[in-house]
This record gives sequence, C-alpha cells and structure tokens, in this order.
Amino acid sequence: MAEIDMPIAGAEASAGNKQMVNAIIASVLGWALDLFDLFILLYVAPVVGALFFPSSNAALSLAAVYGSFAVTLLMRPLGSAVFGHYADVHGRKQAMLVAIIGVGLSTAAFGLLPTIAQVGVLAPIVFLILRLVQGIFVGGVVASTHTIGTESVPPQWRGAMSGLVGGGGAGIGALLASFIFLITSSVFPGDAFAVWGWRFMFFSGLLSSLLGWFIFRNLEESPYFKELKRQQGNKQAKVSKAPVKDVFSGQYRGVLLINLLITFGGGAGYYLTSGYLPSFLKVINAVPNQTSSLILMGASVSAFFSAVLVGALSDRIGRKKTFLLIGVCAAVLLPLSYLNLAATKDTTQITLYALAIAFIGNAGYAPVLIFLNERFPTALRASGTGLSWNIGFALGGMMPTFVSLVSGSPAAIPMSLAYFAVGVFVIYLIGAVVIPETRGNFR
Repeated sequence: MAEIDMPIAGAEASAGNKQMVNAIIASVLGWALDLFDLFILLYVAPVVGALFFPSSNAALSLAAVYGSFAVTLLMRPLGSAVFGHYADVHGRKQAMLVAIIGVGLSTAAFGLLPTIAQVGVLAPIVFLILRLVQGIFVGGVVASTHTIGTESVPPQWRGAMSGLVGGGGAGIGALLASFIFLITSSVFPGDAFAVWGWRFMFFSGLLSSLLGWFIFRNLEESPYFKELKRQQGNKQAKVSKAPVKDVFSGQYRGVLLINLLITFGGGAGYYLTSGYLPSFLKVINAVPNQTSSLILMGASVSAFFSAVLVGALSDRIGRKKTFLLIGVCAAVLLPLSYLNLAATKDTTQITLYALAIAFIGNAGYAPVLIFLNERFPTALRASGTGLSWNIGFALGGMMPTFVSLVSGSPAAIPMSLAYFAVGVFVIYLIGAVVIPETRGNFR
C-alpha cells in the first residue's frame, strides 16, 4: 500500500495549455453528453410511464418510470468498477471513449422498443434490461470524466473544475435535453408526441456517441497518470493490479463509506431537484411542453452557474465549510421552494422557483468531485472516485421513486418532496461534520 500512496511529484507542472484545455472540454462535455442521455428519460417520463408501465394512478405510473431510472443508477457501480480498473491501470482516455459511445448507442436503442400495447409484458422487461446495459456504460463515464479534468488543471482551479464538470456538465446536459425536447415537442405537438416524439428524443442519443468520438479521439492522458506511468517505468512506484479491491479493503474501505454520506446527500438532492423538475412542471403545475422546455433550459443555466460558483467557493474556504454551508441552506430553502412552486399557476413565479430549485440542488454536489479526487491517490483515483460517486448517486437516485410511491396521488408530491429534501440534506450535513478537510490533498 505504501507504493500506492506515493505522491506523484512534478505532475502539476507537466500539463501544457493545450492538454489542459482539451481535458477540461473532454471532462465537461463527456459528463454533459452522459447526463443528456439520462435526462431524455426524465423529460418523457409521463409518456413512457403510460406506454410501458400503464396504471390508473398517474403517480404509480410515474413511480415505475423513476424505478427504471433507479435501475440504471444501481448498475453504475459495476460500470465504475470495470471502467475504473481500466482507467487506473491503462489510462483515462480509452475508458472514457468506449463508455460515452456505449451510453449514446444504448440510449438510441430505446427509441426502437415496442410498447406494452404492441407486445404486452415483454415491453417493460426489455425496457428494464436495456436500462441495465445503459447503467454500466454510465458508470464508466464517471470513472474517467471525473478524474482527467481535475488532474490536468492547477491546484487553485480544482474546486471550480469540480463544479464545472459535475454541475456544469449536468447543466449543459440538461440544457441539450431541453433543447431537443423543445424541438421534438414542436415537430410532434399534442398526441403526436406520445406516438413518435418520444422515440426521436431517444434517437438523439446517437448525437452524443458521435460527438464523444470526435472529442475524445485526440485527447492525451492526464499529467498525473503520465507521471505515475513514468515512475512505474523507473520502478519508483508500483501500480495496483486490483485497484477496485484496494478501494474496498484496508484503509480505503472506511474512506469509501464516509464518502457515501456526502455523495448520497448530494446525489439525492440533485435527483430531487433537477431530476424531478420536468415531471413536477407537467404533473403539478400542468405547464405545456413548449413552455416547460423553456423553463427547464433556464433551470439548466441556473444549475451551471451554481455549480461553478460553489465549486470555486470551496477553493477559497475549503471543501468542509462549503458542504456545511450548502447543507444548511438546502435543508431550509428547498422545502419552501417546492411548496411555493406547487401553490402558484403564474408562469413568472413558476420560472423563478424552478431556477431557485435548480440552483440549490446543483450547489450540493459542486465540490463533491474534487473532494473524492483528494481522498484517493492517482493509482486508485478513477476507481475510488467512480465507486464513491456512483454508489452514493445510485442510492440517492432512488429517492424520486420513493417520493412518487409514498405520495399516493399527484397532489401529495410537493409535500413528499419537501420532507425528503430535509431528510437527505440532514444526512449530507452529518457527512460534512465527520469528513476531514481535503483541500490541497492531491497526490
């Protein structure tokens, strides 16, 4: 274990400007394209629920769709184990390329699926199987995008980079999904969207595979990984042959478990805000599709700025203080925002509350990426970060399903969201109290 913990001396100075810019673009757009594919399902959740999981109760149908979303999240740790191992042993670039293309192709395949009216119970079964496949590739994207960017920028930018990749990438991904939703809603208005529009939403996943290949094919490895390989070549350091095993054993098992308090809280906060917002606007506020897409585009911009600003704040005051500050604000402000959003029919007020919810929800996990990076050495960073992120977000991603289940009816959803928001951010705050300060601990 001593060799694994060895600092990577001199790596910080070895990243050229071109490599740094390319790594930033690759990390941000890689994660954005990945979440773009996931957000497509959230934007068509009510339609998919009726076509694949029909129920006389709209809340139960919606819960089934979010359940299928949670299935993908539960497969993400497996994907991060497979691709994280490859990224730690062989490099971040190839792992990222294969994973992002796999996500795009599996997303496009949903547009070809027959509905329950066409093939009966086989439809939801095939739907769920495809979600499992998609989840493995999604987990692989995290293992690579969440390391190569922060490993390629100067220390004083790492918090901002964390927010730019984690939250900024999510905001861009949601913005792209909103834009596609706007186009398909215009081309297939009204009932036509339930026939063909949702299929074309999924077909747009092919764009992410194409863009991913174009972005990543000329990307260089991160300077930290290059330096690690150089030290291995000179026998100054020894690579872990089983990085995933090392993460689950010895000193890093405790690190992983404590990390989950933060990643669960941040992940649940994200999925209860940006993740639930498309359905909230449709089911609770009854906002038309085209108006909803414009509001969601604005929410994506709000999420982008929130993540970058809060990530940069963690560079100034530290990761721990940032987690504590955001946790308290979210536990108080999110419940109020949900209840006020549900109580209004005014489009301007709906927009403002949606912007606030997106801002708060994305602030919660803005520093999480760099915090996880700083908890593991270079030889284990992709595996450790990927597993910590994906296990926590998999658990957090199940919260929308539970919200829909416990609500019983659409009218009860806002209060359920308020209670769940308080609960998950209390857990988040417990994590913020027990974790050490990690700023500057990058090796």
